[in-house]
Amino acid sequence: MQSEKVSGSSSHLYNIGSAAGSDKENGIFLETDLSQQVDIQKCQNETVYLEGARFWLMSMSMAIMMFMTNLEVPVVTTALVAVTNDLQGFDISGWILSSYLLGYVAVIVICAKFSDILGRKFIFLLSTAIFIIFSAACSASQTMIQLIVFRAFQGIGGGGCFSLCTIMVIEIVPPEKYTKYVANISIVNALALLAGPIIGGAIAARTNWRWIFIINVPISFLAFFIAFVAIPNDFPYQNQPNFQQKGIKEIFSRATFGRVDMPGTILILFATVALTAAFEEADELFPWKSAYFITLLVASVVFWVALLLWERYVALSNKAREPILPWAFFTNRQMMGILLNFVFLGGPAIISMLLIPQRFQLIYGTSSLNAGVYLIPFTIALPAGTIFASSIAGRLKVPPIYMLLTGSCLQVIGFALLSTLPSTLDIPPRIYGFEFISGWGCGMNFSLLFVLIPFVNEKQYHAVGMGAGAQFRMIGSAIILSIATSVYNGYARHQLQDILGVSDTNALTQMDTFPQGLQEQIRYALTEAYNRQNLVLCASAAFQIPASLLMWKKKQIVV
Repeated sequence: MQSEKVSGSSSHLYNIGSAAGSDKENGIFLETDLSQQVDIQKCQNETVYLEGARFWLMSMSMAIMMFMTNLEVPVVTTALVAVTNDLQGFDISGWILSSYLLGYVAVIVICAKFSDILGRKFIFLLSTAIFIIFSAACSASQTMIQLIVFRAFQGIGGGGCFSLCTIMVIEIVPPEKYTKYVANISIVNALALLAGPIIGGAIAARTNWRWIFIINVPISFLAFFIAFVAIPNDFPYQNQPNFQQKGIKEIFSRATFGRVDMPGTILILFATVALTAAFEEADELFPWKSAYFITLLVASVVFWVALLLWERYVALSNKAREPILPWAFFTNRQMMGILLNFVFLGGPAIISMLLIPQRFQLIYGTSSLNAGVYLIPFTIALPAGTIFASSIAGRLKVPPIYMLLTGSCLQVIGFALLSTLPSTLDIPPRIYGFEFISGWGCGMNFSLLFVLIPFVNEKQYHAVGMGAGAQFRMIGSAIILSIATSVYNGYARHQLQDILGVSDTNALTQMDTFPQGLQEQIRYALTEAYNRQNLVLCASAAFQIPASLLMWKKKQIVV
């Protein structure tokens, strides 16, 4: 069966690791061990792409794991009450979501870079196996602490899968098909965000919450099996005569691990975890002025600065070690604009999945299932906006920067309108239109940022660049979520003190036991708290505009 296609594109060359060459703009010379590098000249016009059954099977495996790993973010939001009723520990229930995100965000760039060295297939299968094992462990948890710990490890597997999928999505097709293929895969992400609250709410209402994690096992195992069969061992260098495939001994050899930037790996892990953990608990278990928050924040800053200095040293050292987060990113204005865009997009695109269903449940008194259904205008607009922006940029050759600016403006308008919803206990019909505007704006930027990465970086940075984009988006979501939660708590606690005589928001879990009149007072008060949270998302969307302008060029990039 003819399953591969050779492309004549000489502008996108495949090479192993950090290809020897010069970065004229930055004055940096990058060099690797020639025994582990493909001769660039011989690899011209030898880029090979899969097609036929193997292409579709690999695409299926990627789509399944992107769906499953993204589903784990919103699926628990509408089932938290059911989980805490069984395992108790409502005061730490937020860590069910936070621990997954913490493990997820910690390894995205690391897995991306390790896949450069150890192979795409090996890291993808390893990440999928970790996700399966700890999904099963989550379903068997007997205490809240066990569930939180297992969720963190499940997040590590999920982050690895997502990282590899975002990399392979631009390696399975030639550059002229990037916008179409990335848009199609982004629809899978959006469908996961759409289905998550509904699936979680339905499971919580109809059966045991443990099925949220049990269903991951057989579906993800199917993806594992398909990937094992369909992905070439040497992907994406299959059928290249100048590429020498590594066996197990070579993968785990001293020479191979000599290319691993272990100090950089440790620094980026600590920097990410310290920053994310600090903001996860800010104004929740620990005040903003607490030693916990300040210590972690300072530690994160120290780790980030050390990482930058170390990666600059690696870039200038002319050794075989390959940087985990290349210094070239920080001297590339377009790439910095993309990464900042990801940071500020993480809040509106991801946090809305949590805040909108909560609003429907706590203020409008809907069930967890209906709360997921009422989120559909937002989640259906995400893929619609993605398809629209990708089509305009790809087919009509409109520069993506114009699409990004338009999407950011729509987000500002949508979240600003959501912040004006009246204090009423009846669902205002206008909320669905406001959701749609916000979701469309998020969708327009969702995939275009990933599409742009290969066009603003050299080939050897594509994989780690895609991973960095995903990681910075998740870091941004953690930071914006903590700020939005702080704004919510600051107002809600004051209102609860006036109404109930207590300022602990945990009292809201017992709201069904309060007299009807008291419940209505609380729900009216919470309306303004949620409106203020939407203003935070509006501000996050507004910051995407200067981030996009940072990418401005005299001759705009066209994809």
